[in-house]
Amino acid sequence: MNYPRLLIFSIISTVSCCVFLFINGTMLFTLRSKPVFRETCRFILLFNLLLGDTVQLAHSQIHFLFTVCRVKLVFSICIALNMIVNLTSGISPLTLVLMPLEQYVAVCYPLRHASIITVRNTAAAVIAVWAVSSFNSLTRVLLFLKFPLKKMEVYDVCTNIVLVLGVMTAEYDRAYTCVLFVSAGLAVISSYVGVIVAAKSASTDKALARKARHTLLLHLVQLGLSLSSTLYNPLMVGLSKILTNVVFLWFQSTFYILFITFPRCMTSLIYGLRDQTIRPVLLYHLNNKIRFRG
Repeated sequence: MNYPRLLIFSIISTVSCCVFLFINGTMLFTLRSKPVFRETCRFILLFNLLLGDTVQLAHSQIHFLFTVCRVKLVFSICIALNMIVNLTSGISPLTLVLMPLEQYVAVCYPLRHASIITVRNTAAAVIAVWAVSSFNSLTRVLLFLKFPLKKMEVYDVCTNIVLVLGVMTAEYDRAYTCVLFVSAGLAVISSYVGVIVAAKSASTDKALARKARHTLLLHLVQLGLSLSSTLYNPLMVGLSKILTNVVFLWFQSTFYILFITFPRCMTSLIYGLRDQTIRPVLLYHLNNKIRFRG
């Protein structure tokens, strides 16, 4: 096994992950630093989206290092760690169901936007997102309990690859993922079509409608990035059956960066740097932290 090359891959992925965790952490701090961010519904949803991505990015990096280092974990601990993954993996697509609807109401029902999209309603929607994701995680745990724990250790890797214990669990995963992303995709596309139709009306703010269209396209891009991460485990399962260990680890490292790290680090870049309200505050905090560390 070529340990130097694996070490290089591990260092590259870990350093890049730490950089984006730093940026994401600063973005999260920024979104809680001013009342305008804490009291604006779209920023509350953005905070929730970024929080889920950040937790999953950190957890995925830990799992990746476990894989490279061949760390052995007790099966029960492995299940507990994967509960966190399953809890946070649904946050992004579920939040992306809510964000397009907020844009749709803002453009199509501007006079009712303030009464429909309130901080209280948004907080309730965020709680519902976490409740649905928690229910999914709990369901997986119940499915795990249907199988006898014959081995007290999990060898090679503690990921969903080794935790798909039967046909029922695999089918549940596929069904949940399909329902999740189809719902998010329909929400984005329907909102985009609704905004286009509303933009043709003489009473609609053309600038607001144009900005909403661009934002909805970004939501669609973000949804695609989130969906790409679900391809990681099936690809790894398939490749593990046909490749040698050394070649498999190369593909695993490359696909990890493409499908896990890259999608989870794009939220700050897509939304934070584009938004004229967030960008100056975010850059200010980043500069201050870099100078302080320097």
